Amino acid sequence: MLTSWFVFCQINWTVTSKEKAQCKVKGKSIEECDNYIIMMHTLNDGRILVCGTKAFEPTCTHLMFEEGNVTMEDSFQSGRGKVPFDPNQNFASMMNGDTLYTAGSINFRGTVMSFQRHGKNYMRTEPIWSWLNGPKMISINFAEISKHSNNNEDDNVFLFLTELETEAQRSRLRLSRVARVCKSDLGGLRTLQRKWTSFLKARLDCPFGDEGSESLVQDVFFLQDENNVTDSIFYATFTLIPKPSSSCSQSAVCAYKLSDIQQVFRGNFMTFTDSGSWVRYTGTVFSPYPGSCINDEMRAKGVRTSKDLPDVTLLFVRNHPLMEKAVTPITGRPLLVRSTAQFSRIVVDKVTSLDGQQHIIMLIGNNSGWLQKVVWSDNDGGRIIEELQLFQDPQPIRFLQLSSRSGQLYSATRTAVAQLSVRDCSRYTSCDDCLIARDPYCGWDHLRGLCAAVAGASNSSMIQNLIDGDVEICPSFNLSKQITDIHLTVDVAQFLPCSPDTNLPVSWRFSGNILEPGPRHILLSQGLVLTPSSTDEGLYTCETVEVVKGREHRKAVIQYNVKMEVSEGGVNWIQAIVTYILASVCVVCVVIIIYVCWKQKTQNHVGSTSVSDASHEKPKIKAGSCNQENHTN
Repeated sequence: MLTSWFVFCQINWTVTSKEKAQCKVKGKSIEECDNYIIMMHTLNDGRILVCGTKAFEPTCTHLMFEEGNVTMEDSFQSGRGKVPFDPNQNFASMMNGDTLYTAGSINFRGTVMSFQRHGKNYMRTEPIWSWLNGPKMISINFAEISKHSNNNEDDNVFLFLTELETEAQRSRLRLSRVARVCKSDLGGLRTLQRKWTSFLKARLDCPFGDEGSESLVQDVFFLQDENNVTDSIFYATFTLIPKPSSSCSQSAVCAYKLSDIQQVFRGNFMTFTDSGSWVRYTGTVFSPYPGSCINDEMRAKGVRTSKDLPDVTLLFVRNHPLMEKAVTPITGRPLLVRSTAQFSRIVVDKVTSLDGQQHIIMLIGNNSGWLQKVVWSDNDGGRIIEELQLFQDPQPIRFLQLSSRSGQLYSATRTAVAQLSVRDCSRYTSCDDCLIARDPYCGWDHLRGLCAAVAGASNSSMIQNLIDGDVEICPSFNLSKQITDIHLTVDVAQFLPCSPDTNLPVSWRFSGNILEPGPRHILLSQGLVLTPSSTDEGLYTCETVEVVKGREHRKAVIQYNVKMEVSEGGVNWIQAIVTYILASVCVVCVVIIIYVCWKQKTQNHVGSTSVSDASHEKPKIKAGSCNQENHTN
């Protein structure tokens, strides 16, 4: 049974016992024979097109949502050719107006793959290996090129996928690709009838990890530039499939400019030789340029639609879908590289700060149910400002969608859904914390005395510093730090605990000076073991330390006013021995607690960290090494 929720309503679209029995006869399991929603898109008339696998008999219908009530049409249509039979098959879809684009398997066995446009002007890929070679479909995106084109070039539709390498014969290496077709492509008049005449593809490069490892695209988010569409950026998550000899397990985010992708598709073609290899094509290139989208220059020469293209051009496109050059990321390297759980989904938001500047925030889901919130800038690179555990069970985040207007993020796994506000600033409890985090969503409201979302706020009541997190602009409050009086005995060890709210590193000061570790001062992440002498009387301060763009920010967590006591008869050695043993046991317990916490990773929030500054030199590749996470501030 499949259940879809809208507000407080639900619709049950079930599989009958007869349908399930017929599905099992075909050799499928009970779980596979349920009805899984594969696709949902809103149409121009307000209805929602919904398609499910329905016991390996793909079916589509429409939902209506009016005045808080959801109803489902009584009529159903076959979904064959639109969505896969198998719920486990990779699939991508996009709705442009009322025109549906899909990419996935179209037969029962899942062996025939196609990239299609449905409707009156139906189009599909040519079913030959040089076009699609064992593909896994990732994402379809629409770019409104005509809106800012000087020669009224047709709009573009991009397909991101992975496929088996075609450049080398009998290769089992899987590569990331980006393919492009033209929105108004109508196929050829005689050649490539109802087939794309503009289908071109190129390798998508995201260089990280061991040489020879497979860097495979997992998800793509298209952030369209409102002023010039060619400046728009595709943000893509990648995971590294290491060589058998390597233990590397890394993920990355790479970004690609639309104009750079267009340039690759205007470049040289590859051609298949009699020897079974692909080489650069050096022969005559026909006019109009094969695979080009219709523009004013082509219209002036009588080519108003793809049906006006000569057969010789169409035959060339059919046999030469692969471009020579790869599409490289805008920085030449990833924006972010991590050796933790694999990235799965990504959404990107463009946030305007109080000073009117725009900032890029990437929200990245992984295969363990966690979300990473990353701020990207040319100066700092990728700076992780928060990690959240959205789901307790370690399973991949399969769906991630952001409402920029409301600031709500929606995510889902196979078994659970979650909603959260990306503008929640309540975790920053002081002005110092609020500014040091340099979260573009947040600023310090000095009238209310709290960290709050800057969206819609008045500049007169809010302060924000995203350049270096300088806290000197914070209001001055004469709040004394917590001071604890403690009486110690000479040469008797004592544990002074320090537990900050964040996981930032801590340091200790003694009478205003930095305390260095030594025989009498054992510095731990959760406190200080002090074995005092007669000169160790004074004020001990535990501080968190964060360095932002070379500026050191210190915040007192707790202070101890240590006073020395000496008994009249000298030191009570029995008491000293007992105290020493207790202190030692305390230290061991603290170490065990730290180790257990580290192993379980129970902490849901992390401090601001800069990772992989992609504006500088390319990462060095070391065989068998996963250490490519460059931390800068």
